[in-house]
Amino acid sequence: MVTIDRERFRESFENYSRIGATANGGLHRLTLTEADKRARDTFVDDLEALGLDVRIDRIGNIFGRRDGTDPTADPVLIGSHLDSQPYGGRFDGQLGVLASLETLRGLDDEGVETERPIEIVNWTNEEGSRFQNALLGSSVFAGNTELETALGLTDDEGTTVEEALGEIGYDGDHPAGPSDIHAHIELHIEQGPSLEAHGNTLGIVEGVYGMSWLRATITGDSDHAGPTPMHTRSDAMATAADAVSEINRLPNRLSADAVSTVGEFTIGPGSINVVPDTAEFTVDVRSDDDSVVAEAVTRVKQEVEHACSRHSTTASVEDVWSIESTAFDDSVCDVIESVADDQGIAHERMPSGAAHDAKHLNDIAPTAMLFAPSVDGKTHNEAELTEWDDCVRTANCYAAVTVELATQ
Repeated sequence: MVTIDRERFRESFENYSRIGATANGGLHRLTLTEADKRARDTFVDDLEALGLDVRIDRIGNIFGRRDGTDPTADPVLIGSHLDSQPYGGRFDGQLGVLASLETLRGLDDEGVETERPIEIVNWTNEEGSRFQNALLGSSVFAGNTELETALGLTDDEGTTVEEALGEIGYDGDHPAGPSDIHAHIELHIEQGPSLEAHGNTLGIVEGVYGMSWLRATITGDSDHAGPTPMHTRSDAMATAADAVSEINRLPNRLSADAVSTVGEFTIGPGSINVVPDTAEFTVDVRSDDDSVVAEAVTRVKQEVEHACSRHSTTASVEDVWSIESTAFDDSVCDVIESVADDQGIAHERMPSGAAHDAKHLNDIAPTAMLFAPSVDGKTHNEAELTEWDDCVRTANCYAAVTVELATQ
């Protein structure tokens, strides 16, 4: 049996949390920035200290391999991501990487040899906040996004993924593509209130919602804020506000689990006494039902069109990114549930409204996830918190599931 070293796990978590730390106790570690480089350097150092075979692929995913007794066996893959949201929390992604690292340390502590190799991974650009194709590294690895397409993505300043990888020294030379994997498991915080509300301390994740991202651009005419009558204006800001109000009402008209979010909003020319001539905003729609997501996308575009007709403006709506809903592997979920029962952990099966790299891995290997509770369900926020007892409890279950899968 492998037991997580509680204090070493906590020390590691605090050390990593200093990289990109914010004044309010959060994390600002955007992908492929200097802060991300320092976290990656620390991760590689930790993998090498364990004597792992470390490799970096062309999209910057970092892998460490612990050999098994059968060198021909397909490995069990564990891990998550180290990049964060802008001024986000310390637990999102990072907890899963460090629980995976502590699992491998625990195996060494106990002198445990597994039949199958175990590989740990840190995926590139899971968050999608700098380069707006979320789950990028795992998508390339699973063969769902072409490498050249991924490398050509740009941030708001025009820097490509390829350039950013080179700037921080993580433009690896290992091929970025699918490999044979026995099973994959990812530990993550829930990022929602269900576990806490139900009094459970472990979520067994059965799948991931489908979701789509869109970007709307409204075009009007700039004019003086004083002499221009209201009825003659072509106000891009007023149009966008009108559309956003309707978009926020959409989920209640579609399904019980549907959600919509406007996360970015900019206007121009940006003067207090000028009627705005441009407005741009993003929309994120999600549901466990792909047909609901498709309907939401259609309705978003209709609401933008209707708002334009009311305000004498024009618009374009771009489809930015989307994924279909995913059902994880029942057999892996069953292993997690069996271990949770053995360890006396109160658990429930549940879907994930957030996207995770495990979604893409599910296309090439049996996959499932474990959730630790989020206090008040708060996430993508500097106040994000998972109680340390819950972190350790979930990590112990995760370690045991890893060993179980690696001895199959």
